[in-house]
Amino acid sequence: MVTNQSQRHQLDLLVETVGDAKEEPPLPNEGLPRQWLPGWIRWPLKILALPWILLDYHVQCLASKFFRTPYVQVGGCKQRGNCCHYIMMEKGWGIFGWLFTAWHTQVIGFYKRMPDTQEYEGKKIYVMGCRHLRKDGKCGQYRFRPLVCRKWPIIEHFGHPRLLKGCGFRAVERKKN
Repeated sequence: MVTNQSQRHQLDLLVETVGDAKEEPPLPNEGLPRQWLPGWIRWPLKILALPWILLDYHVQCLASKFFRTPYVQVGGCKQRGNCCHYIMMEKGWGIFGWLFTAWHTQVIGFYKRMPDTQEYEGKKIYVMGCRHLRKDGKCGQYRFRPLVCRKWPIIEHFGHPRLLKGCGFRAVERKKN
């Protein structure tokens, strides 16, 4: 039980302080894990998935015109890479969970920052980083970025928005008409 509380405390501190960091976080002890899927397979998969990603993104944008969130996004990206250093992804179960993780680690280019799953807000999550983040804070594969990156910052319809400190975006309460 103490381990889970200390991990949760560590994760809460991570979410709160990631924007204050002056330097990028260190890579895992073993360095960036090697992707076992070769590039000549990764790239066609990314290209084939792109129309579906764009369709999903635009349908969600259209839906947001009809179903408004209680908060509005203001501000802009400061290109510090905060959202690329710490990507929290829920752990899936069964074969679909394995495929979801394999897609994001082998095709998209994320890597696990912490080897084990963490518990955050009652869910098992992986803390990932992106191998395509350049030193200048920009994405090395911007046109082929995944949906999680296209939708950032995520402001949900229920609950309070969660934004990384120092990213440049803020959420303000929507004015009632």
